Amino acid sequence: MYYSKIKDCDIANGAGVRVSLFVSGCTHHCKGCFNEMAWDFHYGVPFTQEDVAKIMKLLEPPYIAGLTLLGGEPMEYGNQQALLPLVREVKEAYPDKNIWCYTGYLYDKDLRSDFCAKWEVTKELLSYLDVIVDGEFIEARKDISLRFRGSSNQRIIDVKKSMQEGRVVLWDEE
Repeated sequence: MYYSKIKDCDIANGAGVRVSLFVSGCTHHCKGCFNEMAWDFHYGVPFTQEDVAKIMKLLEPPYIAGLTLLGGEPMEYGNQQALLPLVREVKEAYPDKNIWCYTGYLYDKDLRSDFCAKWEVTKELLSYLDVIVDGEFIEARKDISLRFRGSSNQRIIDVKKSMQEGRVVLWDEE
């Protein structure tokens, strides 16, 4: 997997101060995408064990709320395979920090139904995620007043509650 950037102090992509990993590679190609250069699966630099160590160190301070995965598309199969060891390690070392993931895929239709049926890695990866912002960016539905989303079709989903209840449960910003 390649990535374009690791942000160490992000407040735009999830609740609280976060560490954000912008992965490369996306097949959605949404019109008006904010990160079009990251469609290329080889954009940026290869993701290495040194990058994992850097992210783990950046997550250390108590004021960091958690990790955000975005891109590109974190839920592309190759990216899932590379991200799974990272999220495992994050949850083991920092069980109280949350993990957000931005994906153009739909949680219920694509991830839980199709991807989980095809790939075991998806099911395990989802088990470590706390919040998913799902749905492709739709330029005609762009709304800059929305918190943590680019267009009004996108949903902010509480993954743990959704898995427990067997239905999509929207995230409630307590």
